[in-house]
Amino acid sequence: MLFPDYRPRRLRQNDAFRRMIRETRLSVDDLILPLFAIDGKGVKNPIDSMPGHFQLSIDNLINTSKKAYELGIPAIMLFGIPDKKDPLATSAYAKDGIVQKATRALKNKMPDLNVITDVCLCQYTDHGHCGFVDGQIIDNDASLDLLARTALSHAKSGADMVAPSDMMDGRVAEIRNILDENDLSNIPIMSYAAKYCSAFYGPFRDAADSAPKFGDRRTYQMDPANALEAIREVSMDIEEGADIIMVKPALPYLDIVCRIREEIDLPLAAYNVSGEYAMIKAADKMGWIDGKKVMMESLTAIKRAGADMILTYFAIEAAEELRA
Repeated sequence: MLFPDYRPRRLRQNDAFRRMIRETRLSVDDLILPLFAIDGKGVKNPIDSMPGHFQLSIDNLINTSKKAYELGIPAIMLFGIPDKKDPLATSAYAKDGIVQKATRALKNKMPDLNVITDVCLCQYTDHGHCGFVDGQIIDNDASLDLLARTALSHAKSGADMVAPSDMMDGRVAEIRNILDENDLSNIPIMSYAAKYCSAFYGPFRDAADSAPKFGDRRTYQMDPANALEAIREVSMDIEEGADIIMVKPALPYLDIVCRIREEIDLPLAAYNVSGEYAMIKAADKMGWIDGKKVMMESLTAIKRAGADMILTYFAIEAAEELRA
């Protein structure tokens, strides 16, 4: 029997060969851990749809962040759960807001841990939308000042990077301008540039209590059917001053990650979102899959598609697996 000159199985026959020719390598340096901060002391409220994750008071937030830091995870993404909500999201940009207090505490305890803050209004508004609402219309331009004030308050509290996730047109430029005007030109912006109106966010909305009270977010988040639009969105955010661009969600949009990687040379992040996490955890609990192996395969796929960094609720577990 004749065989081709190239026989791929020759280099698959042992672990050393497989490691030597491996094209994509997942590293702890690729990981960013999202965390949820809430007021109080000793608070560790389980998030039922996200096993292993909690709403954390600042003391427990510091403990979890310390564990991540000791594992080598370079950054966390901080979300806040306020004790009050109103139409203007005043808790989002208050000096004593939960994210502001948590950021100051984290930077005081762990100055070398990078704290990235999510800049949005949905957790802080009584209507649950990501911008200012006029009747039942989300007013894009009226939202920009609120978002910029929120980003500025985060940066003044010590955030190393701000990450606008609202998907309002022009918000990156507004944030860049206000940071620069306040001598904070060194603060980078990680823009949720291609954020889709996805059904994969359900568990997050439980965690952050951020579900909209009316309608949905289709007028400002992207249509899941669109790909070319992602390139336009990313290009706009780069022109406005984004330093890192993000695709969210990750796994159902690996084609978008790959396409942006091929066309754009800016650092690229992908958000392995709550629904992706929850499905793997649920299937693992039922014994239908090997959760650890599926976790590592999924994260490797995101890296292989072109992501330079991965925001994932698996960050601590993946870091422990990589260390092992």
